[in-house]
Amino acid sequence: MAEHDPENMPQNEAVLDWHEGDMPYSPAFDDHFYCRSDGRLECGHVFLAGNGLPLRWQRENPFRIAELGFGTGLNLCETWRQWRHTAPGEASLSFTSFERYPMARADIDRALSHWPEIDRERVILTENWPDAPAGRVEIDLEPRVRLTVVCGAALDSLGREETPFDAWYLDGFAPARNPDMWSAGLMAEVFRLTVPGGRFATYAAAGFVRRNLAAAGFAVERRPGFAGKREMLCGERPAV
Repeated sequence: MAEHDPENMPQNEAVLDWHEGDMPYSPAFDDHFYCRSDGRLECGHVFLAGNGLPLRWQRENPFRIAELGFGTGLNLCETWRQWRHTAPGEASLSFTSFERYPMARADIDRALSHWPEIDRERVILTENWPDAPAGRVEIDLEPRVRLTVVCGAALDSLGREETPFDAWYLDGFAPARNPDMWSAGLMAEVFRLTVPGGRFATYAAAGFVRRNLAAAGFAVERRPGFAGKREMLCGERPAV
């Protein structure tokens, strides 16, 4: 998830502590990887609902989701689970995540084992996860569902992308702890890589994040956050 390179952190490896048994925590960024109450439900509240999903993927055309910060793969697995239950039969899903420090297979498996609801997705993801993820990791999870994880600094990686996305999950570490992941330059790239009428959603509500998203061109909306958090942000790239 991280964008800058804290002192003593290995260049291409996520360094973790574990809280409460299976809650991954980054000592470098002094932050948990997701909401401590229930990260899976948070994904539904923030990222799916904030992007108007599953309603917006009720179509035959391929649906493209992008994410800043793959982390444990929790957002992928919950999105994929809901996709399996709601998407039209011939639809296809492309899920692309930009991750500076990819986690090891065993750590992903340990974190995701907390939720039996996504056991199927966890098993398929970890069985296909490379031993040393680097570069552009591409995995066909099942017919018409493809995962791409682009390893490296997000601003550099986004600069090499050309095809825009229908929805964005902005899920880096907290803005106060990792401001590079929420910079004006990065939000401008997110806007460039969003289709007209496409959306973004994030748990973050910091003022500078909202201003950077608005300056990039998004129409930004505040909504109630998850689990008592006062606000979250979501919004749309205007269609015209």
